[in-house]
Amino acid sequence: MPKVLVSDKLSPTAVQIFKDNGVEVDYLPDLGKDKEKLLEVIGQYDGLAIRSATKVTEKIIAAATNLKVIGRAGIGVDNVDIPAATKKGIIVMNTPFGNSITTAEHAIAMMMALARQLPEADASTRASKWEKNRFMGVEVTNKTLGLIGAGNIGSIVADRAIGLRMKVIAYDPFLTPERAQTLGIEKVELEDLLTRADFITLHTPLIDATRNILNAETLAKTKKGVRIVNCARGGLIDEAALYDALKSGQVAGAALDVFLVEPAENNPLFDLPNVICTPHLGASTTEAQENVALQVAEQISAYLMTGEITNALNFPSISAEEAPIITPWVKLAEALGSFAGQLTETSISGIKIEFEGTPAGLNIRPMVAAAINGVLKPSLGDINMVSAPQIAKDRGIVVETTTRDQQGAYEGYIRLTVTTERQTRGLAGTIFANGKPRIIQVKDINMEAELAPSMLYVTNEDKPGHIGRLGTLLGTLGINIANFNLGRADVGGDAIALVSIDGTLTDEQLDQIARLEGVKQAKTLKF
Repeated sequence: MPKVLVSDKLSPTAVQIFKDNGVEVDYLPDLGKDKEKLLEVIGQYDGLAIRSATKVTEKIIAAATNLKVIGRAGIGVDNVDIPAATKKGIIVMNTPFGNSITTAEHAIAMMMALARQLPEADASTRASKWEKNRFMGVEVTNKTLGLIGAGNIGSIVADRAIGLRMKVIAYDPFLTPERAQTLGIEKVELEDLLTRADFITLHTPLIDATRNILNAETLAKTKKGVRIVNCARGGLIDEAALYDALKSGQVAGAALDVFLVEPAENNPLFDLPNVICTPHLGASTTEAQENVALQVAEQISAYLMTGEITNALNFPSISAEEAPIITPWVKLAEALGSFAGQLTETSISGIKIEFEGTPAGLNIRPMVAAAINGVLKPSLGDINMVSAPQIAKDRGIVVETTTRDQQGAYEGYIRLTVTTERQTRGLAGTIFANGKPRIIQVKDINMEAELAPSMLYVTNEDKPGHIGRLGTLLGTLGINIANFNLGRADVGGDAIALVSIDGTLTDEQLDQIARLEGVKQAKTLKF
């Protein structure tokens, strides 16, 4: 009988689910806070169910000699060393959709409290001041709400806001016009949103593209008197810039549930009367906590008893028999998706995945999920192979798959085509005898390139001397070249260079490469 440790607080119903599924369970809700004790006992368990208090470090994972699965009741897994778990073959699961409604409702509640200055009015009244004329609020009816991010939670906020008779506009590079129409909202560019919105709410992951998306420059472009709500991630707003904008009156008020540093202590924003602060309560309702607890218990039980994998962050849904054959193709599919996703900056309307030969005869679902995950992850961050297909569907992205017998020179290959509002980008790859994925075609240009952790992607005009200039510049910049892969369509036409490099390139270095004669695009890719 498999044995599970619950080291954080879960509901009694969740604990009973383990027992009902034939899983032995130890419910020790305070153990997660005792690192040494957890280290001492973790080797006894096949599964670990946690919330946020338990820190599953590399050291803990090294001592977990029997551990097969870690389940996080909630979406955030910052407290789990996923690379270490993956290296040891431990599945890491979360419950990505269990608290969406709760977080969306908290954003709406914060917006309403901000509009009517409720916390400050409450404090004033309790102090027997009765300052009725001091707290002049604003209505939300007929106001424009700007969503930065219109995914799962953002779309729920939009629905609630429309019910409040608000006009909803959204900035989200992955929101298709068709999906926006279905939601009843208007898709806009960020600058348009900043100038039009009376209220702004943020619902996007914290990635490089969204870090400090509201900063001194963007806040200066907002409508004067805008009110801002952030229940998503600390770091989306430059807190120092927000402080200045609140002091100047450019921003009339802000309601913040998340902060750059948490727990938030002695934050300068706390001193401003036009700021409402809550201690990361987005997922804190009885219903949400119960939902994620029940889900994680069901998922861990299913994996330990039947091998079923659901909501895994580090492995797709694959049976034990399929794994040795399909895993290299899954990695290839994700790499192709990541390649395309890192080069895509506009709304995606379609993803087409073609399987020929060997992969066509396998279970293509994990490969499809891996490809979609690869495409979307560079922009969405909090996404995995299980949630990716549903997120693509929710965003109106049409996913098309095709399988066929071997026709060309390769025993098998995968071709991925991504369609955006501006262009169609296609690439293909195969698995060689060593089991490593290879790129064999980019933009209809044949080439052969083994993927490396860091690669420079350059498109250029096929003219004499270009490759020499590129190599010389990389040497001047101190960038070591591990491998140089070239391909071209026709003599004098478009050409591509895929360069495996050691280290990373700065924006300034990329800019120097982009200024080389004949270069059309230069981008660093990470795999």
